Amino acid sequence: MVNNRKAIPRTFLYLPILFATSSLLVSCAAREPGIDRTNIERIITALASDDMEGRGIFTDGIERAAAFLEDEFDRIGLGKLNGENGYRQSFPYYSFSLREHRIVVGDEAAGSDEFFLTGSHDSIRWSTGDDVVIHRIKREDNFRALFRQLRNSAVDNLIIVDFSQEKAFRRYHGIFGRRSRSKTINEGNSNVYVLSPFIDSDRFEISIDRDVEKLELTNIVGQIKGKRENEFVLFSAHYDHLGIVDPIDGDSIANGANDDASGTTAVVALARHFAYSPQPERTILFALFTAEESGGMGSQHFASKLDPDQIVAMFNIEMIGKPAVEGPNTAWITGFERSSFGQILQGAVEGSPYKFYPDPYPDENLFFRSDNATLARLGVPAHSISTTPIDVDKDYHQVSDEVSTLDLDHMTNTIRAIEAASSTIISGEATPTRITIE
Repeated sequence: MVNNRKAIPRTFLYLPILFATSSLLVSCAAREPGIDRTNIERIITALASDDMEGRGIFTDGIERAAAFLEDEFDRIGLGKLNGENGYRQSFPYYSFSLREHRIVVGDEAAGSDEFFLTGSHDSIRWSTGDDVVIHRIKREDNFRALFRQLRNSAVDNLIIVDFSQEKAFRRYHGIFGRRSRSKTINEGNSNVYVLSPFIDSDRFEISIDRDVEKLELTNIVGQIKGKRENEFVLFSAHYDHLGIVDPIDGDSIANGANDDASGTTAVVALARHFAYSPQPERTILFALFTAEESGGMGSQHFASKLDPDQIVAMFNIEMIGKPAVEGPNTAWITGFERSSFGQILQGAVEGSPYKFYPDPYPDENLFFRSDNATLARLGVPAHSISTTPIDVDKDYHQVSDEVSTLDLDHMTNTIRAIEAASSTIISGEATPTRITIE
């Protein structure tokens, strides 16, 4: 139930002073170890340095980032997640690349640029009469909607795509045509999409062989056990980014300072703050996810390790390095209307200089574009907190997303506000309503 207590959290007893000048911000921060501008600048500068090479998955750069974050959690003295030997939560992933193929629909063979495959099988042998469902995507159909529907199919599917849908086909072919990845191998269904003039044909022969490489992904996870050990409050962010990209003016490193080294820094700073605080009522989890930029693979693995019914709330922190258009002391919450999470945060900071409000970009569907969506689909009150005006931000997913473009005083204030806003949930005084996604 939502707690309507009006008392101002202790953090904000000195926030009017905190917001006055950056120098006073640093001096006041001595009362709150971890949430001070100096520490925050140190962490984000390391994460967004060229040495991390943009933190692309399966690279040396993201391995260096993981080692740095692992060391931060160790220095803080966080506990390990139950069942884990350390802070690293590693899991396998498989990369598939096309080796040989023969694709015939009707009377015509398709080249490698005229088909793509989704699924985790290393080889496929289909022919007319096999237990394969045929779908046809014609001019009037919604390619994207059918693609999403078939991803969760329980049967093998052959999808014949009319040439009027070539633009949409090419978009997906660019992702799945030559190389694809999966967390399993030889499990589930396969979908083969073929661009063909024989849209109404029922005759086909499909033979595909792929090479498989086993890779590894790693989340960094720690905890502070509360008096209620099995009631979890989760602070999270993703530490991966785009890695090395096509150069612009000689720069090819997408440093990802705002996206999402800023959120990652916040989680580390919050972990240090709570480690210096008395034992919390509820257990606090700190999770830094890999592969958010590649479909949320890290958060999916994390969610499989816990009972989602025990996670009381998820504070997913995304892109807090720039002030929102509504002002420097404001932050917005995705999916505000889906639970009482946002109302609880608003109540916790009432009377302070800081405000939380609903996501001002509903058309961007941001609630489903970060790791919170993985947990929200399981019923967790999981929301992302952000401040960046994404509609005008010229640095999003660009090589220009560097620390020099961020407002670190604003970022420090935002982290302090998140800490204060979480107080009644961590203490057990407030519990957000669960989320239902149809």
